[in-house]
Amino acid sequence: MSYQEIYKQKLTTADEAVKVIKSGDWVDYGWCVCTVDALDKALAKRMGELTDVKVRGGILTRRPAIADIPDAAKHFTWNSWHMSGIERKMIKEGLAFYCPIRYSELPRYYRENLDDIDVLMMQVSPMDSHGWFNFGPNGTHLKAACERAKCIILEVNTSMPYCFGGFENCVHIDDVDMIVEGDNKPLDEMGGPVQPSDTDMAVAKLVMEEIPNGACLQLGIGSMPGAVGKMIAESDLKDLGIHTEMYVDAFVDMAKAGKITGIHKPFDKGRQTYAFAAGTRKLYDFLDGNPECMVAPVDYVNDVARVSQIPNFISINGAVDIDLFGQVSSESSGTGHISGAGGQQDFVLGAYLSKGGKSFICCSSAFKDKKSGELKSRIRPTLLEGSIVTATRTNLNYLVTEYGKVNVKGMSTWQRAESIINIAHPQFRDQLIAEAEKMHIWRQSNKK
Repeated sequence: MSYQEIYKQKLTTADEAVKVIKSGDWVDYGWCVCTVDALDKALAKRMGELTDVKVRGGILTRRPAIADIPDAAKHFTWNSWHMSGIERKMIKEGLAFYCPIRYSELPRYYRENLDDIDVLMMQVSPMDSHGWFNFGPNGTHLKAACERAKCIILEVNTSMPYCFGGFENCVHIDDVDMIVEGDNKPLDEMGGPVQPSDTDMAVAKLVMEEIPNGACLQLGIGSMPGAVGKMIAESDLKDLGIHTEMYVDAFVDMAKAGKITGIHKPFDKGRQTYAFAAGTRKLYDFLDGNPECMVAPVDYVNDVARVSQIPNFISINGAVDIDLFGQVSSESSGTGHISGAGGQQDFVLGAYLSKGGKSFICCSSAFKDKKSGELKSRIRPTLLEGSIVTATRTNLNYLVTEYGKVNVKGMSTWQRAESIINIAHPQFRDQLIAEAEKMHIWRQSNKK
């Protein structure tokens, strides 16, 4: 029997496919831009007859239909591997909960710790002539999920880019239970063009001074990493490499400006390696059928040992708050959940161990409180009670604000306190010094 004949046998409607889901089931919804759409809407129509359905996913780019049914919390819970702004709002509604993970081990969690995947649903690209469905820009953990799922339902989307990889970037029709042809909507866009602020550009300029030719880059999402990407695209830097958890628009700009060759990478030479991608239409078009780019599972991309083997590895990430001990919180503000651990700690440590490597935690020195309009410092004596430490003080390398940068490697607590306060917003420095004195991390000889 040909693959096309098997395809027709397994083809069904979204309404029929979701009938396999029962009360109490664990259902995987895919990840980021491959999160199901037609299947989500079909499940929402029958969710009222179900209870205690537990759904897993992450980095939602749109609100799922199941979240808008009456009394949604009575029928399902959303369990996120990494929060987006949409999921953050769902937490406050009692619909969503975060799964604290070391993202680099997520495939292993599926293979060794999760034996409850009743149904796996995700969007994929159309089947090729050999019977394979491509995961698009989502290598991450999806192949591991396929290996453990009791039932696999694919939602085919002709708009899904076909992304080349090294391995674990496809599932074969023989392993699939049902196929649904979706509405072929364009992929949701994330992190579109934002004009960098003066603060973003000041921070980016300080980071740029530390990037050599031939460096290998990892960028997080946000305006500051975006500003660095913009500057790199317009700079004289050359022969850069890419090895990053998330592939963002900034890399496309760098590639089109001829800054990326990857010739100095010790492996995946000449290829831009990433675990998943989300961005604008420009990004999806660039990844589609592009052999220069390599999507791979996150346990390969984020592996500290692998990253540390790449010379001159440059990791650039953001933060919510930093304290005077050098602890970085990128997931929460107090008990208020914001995002997730992702791979920040892995890349911070990987860059820390890389020969010539540098890790940068970048943030504005202060921010305006949305409710009160009051200016508040991101650099605090200690993190707010309940704040999650994402990158530990022992692994902090460079900290950068618009007022300067400091490399805290090898510094004692009093040296750290002085250096970090020196790049805090001037309005808060005296207060921070007073608090440092109370905590016995300020010397009489320190500048005031």
